[in-house]
Amino acid sequence: MRSPLQSDGGSVLSCSRDQGWGGTTMCRWLAYAGAPQRIDRLLFQPQNSLIRQSLHATMGANTTNGDGFGLGWYGERGFPGLYRDTLPAWHDANLRSIAEQIRSRLFFAHVRASTGTSTSRENCHPFRFENALFMHNGQIGGYAKIRRAIENLIPGEAYDHRLGTTDSEAFFLLAIGNGLLENAPLAIARTIRQIRGVMAEHGVEEPFRMTVAVADGERLWAARYSSNPNPPSLFYAEGGEIGVQGGEVVVEPGRGCVLVLSEPLDMHKGGWREVPAGHVLEMRSGMAHVSQLPQS
Repeated sequence: MRSPLQSDGGSVLSCSRDQGWGGTTMCRWLAYAGAPQRIDRLLFQPQNSLIRQSLHATMGANTTNGDGFGLGWYGERGFPGLYRDTLPAWHDANLRSIAEQIRSRLFFAHVRASTGTSTSRENCHPFRFENALFMHNGQIGGYAKIRRAIENLIPGEAYDHRLGTTDSEAFFLLAIGNGLLENAPLAIARTIRQIRGVMAEHGVEEPFRMTVAVADGERLWAARYSSNPNPPSLFYAEGGEIGVQGGEVVVEPGRGCVLVLSEPLDMHKGGWREVPAGHVLEMRSGMAHVSQLPQS
């Protein structure tokens, strides 16, 4: 990455592969908010693009993320568009064509590595509820054992939108019931606490690890959490403009654009900033603000 990055939180670091996942699969995702740009610019053009990561991720337990993909973006309407499919991202001829044509001020992209649930469109990220987009990386420990208990906590209005079978979608809809559209950081913290409570009640000792991204068309949040010392990776960059030249991500000085992602998009990793575990990033007034997850 070229040019220094400015922020009120996080640390600059050389990126290394996540440790301690014990074979748990990991998805890869990115979220962008700022000046409108074509989705393909960040999705395909960087050296370590998300499409390349779908085949050769460097910071997850699984190097291949081929269990589907998805795009979510905000345009001229009051709700986001979605394009999801079960094909591997590198194998869908329509994905590049669509990404080359869509300009958006706020978009999500996700490549999936299943943690055990079926490969279907309904299980591909991002997920949508009214004007909200949500995507996730990680796993709720012992989910097969506690799935019913978690689903019982989802309010009826939100559960009516339950289309798939993943723990990711269950977390999203439970967070909707906890006020995600009103106060995203507090809702995320409350949902974590609820799920940890269910895990404890059922004697689940497997860890609960995740990163999530949430948007409402105007605002963007991303959070990183783990019940043990090995959270999934999460990085960000911010500036007046974020683009790509010769495969490198270029961040111009200033404010107004934020890029949050699971894994850096180029080989010049020293400028990317890490979101610490137990923290949430919020794009506010064109800048990334990183703070601890609130006490629910």
